[in-house]
Amino acid sequence: MKKVIGAVISGALFAALIVLLGKYDVAAIGPDGTEVGFSHINQFVHEFTGVNMLWYDITDYIGYGAIAVCGMFAVAGFVQLVKRRSLLKVDREIWALGGLFIAVIACYVLFEKYIVNYRPVVMPGETAPEASFPSSHTMLIMTVMIAVMIVSDKFFRGGTGVLVRVLCFVTTLVTVGGRLYCGVHWFTDIIGGILLSITLLFLFAAVLSGGRGEKADPDLDVAYDNNHAGKRSNNSSKSMTGYKPKH
Repeated sequence: MKKVIGAVISGALFAALIVLLGKYDVAAIGPDGTEVGFSHINQFVHEFTGVNMLWYDITDYIGYGAIAVCGMFAVAGFVQLVKRRSLLKVDREIWALGGLFIAVIACYVLFEKYIVNYRPVVMPGETAPEASFPSSHTMLIMTVMIAVMIVSDKFFRGGTGVLVRVLCFVTTLVTVGGRLYCGVHWFTDIIGGILLSITLLFLFAAVLSGGRGEKADPDLDVAYDNNHAGKRSNNSSKSMTGYKPKH
């Protein structure tokens, strides 16, 4: 229930931000006279950071990496389907991740059609400013990386799991900071991407909460510990010591 409440709160904040962007401190500070709300803080941050296309390219490549991660889990789900021969036997985490990735795509398409505001710059090769809210890279990478952190205990053991979580966390920070610093988004675009990502992640965690306690799949566990099998065998041998069959 707490996760659902968290999703409702972050979703409400995201919706409120959209409303305020059309009503509060709106000014034509964008290219071609395009308007944006919270104009003073957006203009201040944009002038402070300037435009850095190197960081735009870096965060673009990170975005491709996030898409590759989605593909890896899709392959993992297919492997489970082939081995277990039933959609119902594919891990709950895989299904939840699939639903989450579809939700991210749906949000991206929605805000390409429903334009809240435009970029503060005209991108190279374009003749007009593009839709900018929310920052799709911020939403994509934050959602994917933190979702992987949430399910990492299911598929990674020990030091591997720790390493995965650290890499995902650092990637998220670099992307959010880099996307703001590159100057192709307004400050409120980044905030919108973060709020939307938090909403999706709360819903994702709520879906998973009903399936906690399931054991990791040894076929897909990256760091499966074979010592467990040996320990079970030793324990079984000890339990049979002194046992005499009845005739």
